[in-house]
Parts: sequence; C-alpha cells; structure tokens
Amino acid sequence: MLYFLLSVFFTVTLYLIMRAYPRYQVNSFHAVVFNYYSCVLTGLILTPDLDAFSHVSWHSEGTLLTLALGSMFVTAFMLIGLSAQKVSVTAASLAGNMSLVIPVIFGLFVFKNNNKDFTAVNYAGLILALAALALGAIQKKEKTSTAQNGTTSPANWLLILPALTFLASGTNNTLINYLSVKYYLPGQTTVFMIIACIGAVIIGSTLLLYKLIFNGETIQVRSVVGGMILGIPNFLSLYFLLLALASFGNSAAYVFPIYNILTMLVSAFAAWLIYKEQLSKLNKLGLVLAVVAIILISYQELGL
Repeated sequence: MLYFLLSVFFTVTLYLIMRAYPRYQVNSFHAVVFNYYSCVLTGLILTPDLDAFSHVSWHSEGTLLTLALGSMFVTAFMLIGLSAQKVSVTAASLAGNMSLVIPVIFGLFVFKNNNKDFTAVNYAGLILALAALALGAIQKKEKTSTAQNGTTSPANWLLILPALTFLASGTNNTLINYLSVKYYLPGQTTVFMIIACIGAVIIGSTLLLYKLIFNGETIQVRSVVGGMILGIPNFLSLYFLLLALASFGNSAAYVFPIYNILTMLVSAFAAWLIYKEQLSKLNKLGLVLAVVAIILISYQELGL
C-alpha cells in the first residue's frame, strides 16, 4: 500500500509543480525538455543492474519505436502543463486520468487482449467518462469574457486543452502498453521507460535547439531547475506505480482504477488547498462522474 500512496503523491506533485511555473516565470517547454534529462538520471540511479543496457539492441525495431515514443511523451507533458496552468489542476488531472478509456478501447477492439468480458455496465462507464471530462473542463463565465481592447480572450478556446490532454495521454498510454508487451520482457519495464525518456531527450533537445537558433530564445536557470525538479516526481510516479502493481500481483485492472480515483480526488483537494482553485457545480459533478465512471469500467475487479 505504501508504493500505491507514493505513486499517487508523486503524480499529484507533477500537476502542482507545473501549475506553479507561471508564478516563477518558468518556460514550460524548456522545463519539460530538461525534465526528461532528470528522468533518465533518476531512472539510472534506481536501476539495480546497469548491465541490462548492454543487452539492448539500439538498432532494433523495438528500440527505435520506443525512442520515437519520446515525441508523445513531450507532447502529452506539454498539454498537461498547459491544461494545469490555463484551465485548472483538476481539469488536467481529470483529463489525464480519464484517458484510461483510450487504452481500454484499443485493448478491447484492436489488440483484443482484454482479460474479461465487457458488460453493458462497463460500456456505460466509458460513455460516462467522456461526459465527466467535458464537465470537468467547463470554466466560469468570467474566464471567457472579451478583453478591454475588443479582442477575444484566449479563455474562449481553453476548453480544447483538456480534450487534447485526454487524447494525447490516452494515445501515450496505449503505445506504452503495446510496445512494452510486444518488445520487452516483464522485468525490463524500467529499461523500457528509460529508453523512451532518452527518446524524449533527443526530440525535445532538437526542438529546443531550433528555438534557440531560429527564434532567438534563451535558456534561463529557473527553467532548467524547474525541469530538473519536475523530472524526479515524473519518473518516481511511474516507478512506484510499477512496484504497486507487483505488490498486487500485477493486477492492472484492479490497481489503475483505484490509482486514478485517488489521483483525481487528491489533485482537486491539493489545488484547492494550495492554489485556492474553486470548482463550479459542473466541475464537482464531473469529478463525481469520473469516480463513478472508473468504478463502472472496473467494477468486476473491484469486487462490486
């Protein structure tokens, strides 16, 4: 249970750190790039046997696809940060956790690797999850007002950020599930994640170099520090989740629903406590529906 709680803690910490970036004038993209340097270092420190990398074939199809997965890591992380900063921590958390619908659908209809028969209750949960996402992203009217100069406030299009976060996170998780099962042994999960983070470092650094050369951007120390700090809970959230899975007999269908429920609830409470984020009645309804949706999707595994 300790691993379980630590995973939730570090996941929530991710949202809260990215939510604080605007206050400290941290460039989100720069921080995300350096975050993956920190992820790789953290992963290497936690890898008991570094000789495992000597057996990696860096030119194999599996390794190259895993490195390419890094582009999705960067995309999903940027969208999570923008959703947390521009909309709310709760909306970002809700979108990220509700994205479990996408890998469930792919596992059910595409990969056909589901280990249970889906019932009408499970399908109702999938539909309810989408409704919860929409309600959780709705913002108060004053945030979508027109600016004094007559231009439309950016808040008018902010509702798309949680939706994009939902799609990117779901696609990311689907690819992680597919690639890790197809190309890696069960004991190589940490190696798989480190390779994916190396891919994120390569892709993110290339984009950052382009911005520095052609857009005249400069790297500030605060962005480097912010990214290096972020990388620690980023990697640890997955690290402890994997340990939690092992402690519960690798029952992903049991662990992930509870993990997602706790993450959403703790994120909403922490955002209210630290950033004074206020939820509308629709937001609160979306949060409740999200919990109900996850329960419906996995009620068999929860023993209900």
